[in-house]
Amino acid sequence: MLYLDQFIFGIYPYIVLVIFIVGCLVRFEREQYSWKSDSSQLLYRGQLRVGSILFHVGILGLFFGHLVGLLTPVIVWDTLGVSHSLKQMVAMSAGGVMGSMCFIGLVILIHRRFSVDRLTQNSTWRDKLLLLWLFVTLCLGLSTIGVSAQHLDGHEMVRLMTWAQHVVTVRGDAASYVENASIIFKIHLFMGMSLFAIFPFTRLVHIFSGFGMVTYVTRKWQLVRPRS
Repeated sequence: MLYLDQFIFGIYPYIVLVIFIVGCLVRFEREQYSWKSDSSQLLYRGQLRVGSILFHVGILGLFFGHLVGLLTPVIVWDTLGVSHSLKQMVAMSAGGVMGSMCFIGLVILIHRRFSVDRLTQNSTWRDKLLLLWLFVTLCLGLSTIGVSAQHLDGHEMVRLMTWAQHVVTVRGDAASYVENASIIFKIHLFMGMSLFAIFPFTRLVHIFSGFGMVTYVTRKWQLVRPRS
C-alpha cells in the first residue's frame, strides 16, 4: 500500500496534468468542431432546465470550494483567526449544500440521458461514461461528510490541504500526508484526479469556451442590415 499511495498521490497527479494539457491542446488543434457541449435541448427539452441549472451551480460551487479550501495555505486561515475545526464545519456545510444541488441535478440529467430513447441513441459511450464518473465521484465526496463528522478537529482536513499544496509546489513528500487518510477520501481523490485525465476526450472541454465568453462582452458592434 505504501508504494501504491506513493504512485497514486505522488506521481499520478503529474501524469494526469500532462494528459490534461496535451490532450486539450491536441483536441483543439485537430477537432475544433467537436469543441462543444453537444446540447440535447433540440432532441428533448424535458427536465433539462432544472437539471442543468442545479448541476452547474452545484458543480461550480464544489470546484471553487475545493480550489480555495485545498490550496489556501494553513497560515492564511490561522492569521485570519479561523480555527481548523471551524473551517472544517464550513467546508462540510457548504460542500453538503452544493453537493446536494449537484446530486439532484445530475440524477435528473442521468435519468434523461438513459430513459429517453432519442437521447440514448444519440449519446456516445463517452457521454455515458462522463455522467457515471461524475456520479460516483460526487457520491464519494458526499460520503466524506459523514467521515469528517466523526472527527471535527480538522486534523485530517489539514493533511489533505498539505497534500494538495505539496503536489502543486512539486514536493516529493506529498503522498505521505494522505497515506493514513480514510479510504473514502483516497478513492474520492483518485476519481477526482482521473476526471481531469478524461476531460480532454469528453464534452467537458466546452468549459474553456465558457470562460472565453468573457471576451464576447467587449466585442465590437456588428451592424446587420436587412435585405431591401
